[in-house]
Amino acid sequence: MSQITKSEPKEALFSKKNVKILKDPLNESNPVTVQVLGICSSLAITVKLEPAIVMGFSVLVVMACANLITSLLRNLIPNRIRIIVQLVIVAALVILVDQVLKAYVYDVSKQLSVFVGLIITNCILMGRIEAFALANTPWKAFLDGIGNGVAYAAVLIIVAFVRELFGSGQLFGIQVIPDSWYLDNGGWYSNNGLMLLPPMALIVLAVLIWVQRAKFRQLIEN
Repeated sequence: MSQITKSEPKEALFSKKNVKILKDPLNESNPVTVQVLGICSSLAITVKLEPAIVMGFSVLVVMACANLITSLLRNLIPNRIRIIVQLVIVAALVILVDQVLKAYVYDVSKQLSVFVGLIITNCILMGRIEAFALANTPWKAFLDGIGNGVAYAAVLIIVAFVRELFGSGQLFGIQVIPDSWYLDNGGWYSNNGLMLLPPMALIVLAVLIWVQRAKFRQLIEN
């Protein structure tokens, strides 16, 4: 008689383990504020909120798709050329994203300039492909890409929000702080021009890192 074996139950798409993969980058495994990766773009394109959002979304799309594609091909990629294959996958996705930005948000694409192309060298992206996507199933790799992409975008948006608001009194180019508040109109407020300089992006990011480390004190102890 043939032996009947029970098939292993399939893991739910949003099981506790999968949800943890998705949420960890937003908390104690944040790629920017905890692992201090990918901070170059947070210094360069966070003067205004709009390009920061577009950049964050672009990295999110590239990271999620790159993780997914790499995981699908992980058993077919020779170990000796895996880095080259990863770069080809990422480069192809970045080119597609760049062309879409130029077609639909050309003004923002001009503001981002070469930084869209530099997504290829983003430490977070290459690190997650190498450390996670190559060793996990496509769905988990996709969730990991989404989680890390959202975490990266969130940091960019927070830094850009603070810099644009206090540096120019605007958000999305729209005046938020009333004119009556300014000193020239008899008020008490004046825009902080330092917020528009790259060093202030580093200071704002340092404050975020401090808040994150204070929230998860075990990170400091380790």
